[in-house]
Amino acid sequence: MRRRQFITTLLGGAAAWPLVAHAQQGERVRRIGVLINLAADDPEMVVRLTAFRRALDALGWTEGRNLTIDIRRYAGDPDQIREATVEMVGLAPELILVYGPPGLSALRRQTRTIPIVFTQVSNAVGSGFVTSMARPGGNITGFSSSEILTGGKWLQVLKEVVPGVTRVAVIINPDNPGQGGYLGVIEAAASSLGVQVTPIAFRDGSDQERAALESALTMFARQPNGGMVVLPDFATISLRQSIIALAARLRLPAVYPFKYFATTGGLVSYGVDQVEQSRLAASYVNRILKGEKPGDLPVQAPTKYELVINLKTAKALGLEIPPTLLARADEVIE
Repeated sequence: MRRRQFITTLLGGAAAWPLVAHAQQGERVRRIGVLINLAADDPEMVVRLTAFRRALDALGWTEGRNLTIDIRRYAGDPDQIREATVEMVGLAPELILVYGPPGLSALRRQTRTIPIVFTQVSNAVGSGFVTSMARPGGNITGFSSSEILTGGKWLQVLKEVVPGVTRVAVIINPDNPGQGGYLGVIEAAASSLGVQVTPIAFRDGSDQERAALESALTMFARQPNGGMVVLPDFATISLRQSIIALAARLRLPAVYPFKYFATTGGLVSYGVDQVEQSRLAASYVNRILKGEKPGDLPVQAPTKYELVINLKTAKALGLEIPPTLLARADEVIE
């Protein structure tokens, strides 16, 4: 209960702070929105929003003084996404920070005028969100969550952890426009690594989809020398604990796209530092609030990737992580 109260205070407290008390200083109070694809009780949401707020504060934007932030959350259900974006646009913020492709797609249908900064979106050009990385045009810019070539890296890391892997299940959302590129890169790398790739669809967190995923992975795991690569998507992120538990039960070594998968119990993760992306997003919010146009701000590719290894999980699977891989790791969880 205390945890829930803390999160509620974190998200809603800004709305209750007395902005009027600062009006006598003559500062204009600016209003922005945040549309995030994590549940209210997900600790990762608190970490990201805290990083974003602190970065804004360092740039001179402080809630309760010259800034107010409206926060809305969405899940994978299309109706909920549409409802959250309609409500957000209806609040008429000067700018919206959005996490994830589903929210960005929905916002794009709702407004072509409110500036939008995104994170957790890959292949923004291929998905049609921006015209180009250098000159996005329109009202959208942001920070890519990963490059398509990362797909090959995930497979390579899995092969390093378990050299005997010859079969790899790739958990993919066919409805996510950014994931086809990952799968193509993984399949291209598979032949040189002696691996056969089996795509397994996972579109959302519905009971039907979860049952289908469990059935498909159970069948896949009946044959030896299997492993798994989990692609970044709202469904895999929000249900990461269930996916990690399923991999453990089926004894499938798996590579995940972000650090918080490994800290939750996943074997290995390799991906962009998403907390850092929240900090970077604050820099674009600052520039846009000061008059720059989002279409003139280049979409930035990731510059910092993290390799995280969970030795406790490796031990449970009977795996010995190669010393060379441990030496390259940014973090090793004992």
